Amino acid sequence: MADVTIMGAGVFGLALAYSCAKRGAQVHLRDARGVGAGSSGGIVGALAPHVPENWNAKKAFQFDALIRAEEFWRAVASRAGINPGYARLGRVQPVPDGKLDLAHAREAGAARLWQGAAQWRVLRSDSAPGLAVAAPSGWVVHDTLTARVHPRQAGRALLGAFQALGGQFRIGDSPQADAPVVWATGHEGLAALSRDLGYKVGSGVKGQAALLGYAANDAPQIFADGLHIVPHGDGTIAVGSTSERDFDAPDTVDAQCDALIMRARDVCPALAHAPVLERWAGVRPRASSRAPLMGAWPGKTGQYVFNGGFKIGFAMAPVLAELMADLVLNGVDRVPDEFRLR
Repeated sequence: MADVTIMGAGVFGLALAYSCAKRGAQVHLRDARGVGAGSSGGIVGALAPHVPENWNAKKAFQFDALIRAEEFWRAVASRAGINPGYARLGRVQPVPDGKLDLAHAREAGAARLWQGAAQWRVLRSDSAPGLAVAAPSGWVVHDTLTARVHPRQAGRALLGAFQALGGQFRIGDSPQADAPVVWATGHEGLAALSRDLGYKVGSGVKGQAALLGYAANDAPQIFADGLHIVPHGDGTIAVGSTSERDFDAPDTVDAQCDALIMRARDVCPALAHAPVLERWAGVRPRASSRAPLMGAWPGKTGQYVFNGGFKIGFAMAPVLAELMADLVLNGVDRVPDEFRLR
């Protein structure tokens, strides 16, 4: 099996390194700053599905990834001896005023499209599981497909599993000579690819989040008007994230983070006095198509791109990494058209 160098130790690069190493390849994983130094080192970790309507290949692919996630993370944890913080505990969403009929329509859609593997139920807000949530309409949606992962723990677990298979990781920005190279370098990689191709393939979107001290380890997460409230298994709750196309500094927090915390306290009254343990900011790689970018780097023999996870990176990386490993190691191209680099 040929050597391969993977540049970038975010979740895409780590998942691909692990996948290639499982197949017996000699894998060199490198990152200029370290494991999870970019957006994969965040704190939220919501693995949430698309709504069950207007079904398409991308939504079906993500559904399959979410169903397979538990098996993947269990294997990673076993090989590494590190808990990635994965748990499929579901999610509660307040139903906005005037949207109850839509919520019921999606309930019927989930019954048809999710094939009994998970549920999307419309409930009275006072009968919803987990933390009490503000729901002015009196109704919520509870789905059993949404899961969580602790991003930093997951990164350490993937690295540990990869190294247990004999993989090599070091900090650096130069690939191994005379080996295929996969560039999984986040928003900086999208910028480099755009410069090389002469058109914009994507850019970075800054996100800010906060970590609160409140133990609700087994509660479903909450999603309300774009705000994620994610209980982790270590007695913390993450809230996030902003989506900032324009920003001055990639890793600083400001009043927008404070606003997130205030919104979380309004949506979930139990957090009213929870202490803020950490504020975080980072830049997520967003492809112009809003879908991951995968495939050979045009005009560069033996070089590949695996990027653009944006908000679904942790959910999709395990399954997408298998497709990239097929392409890079065996020359078998099974990349879905929706994700293909053109």
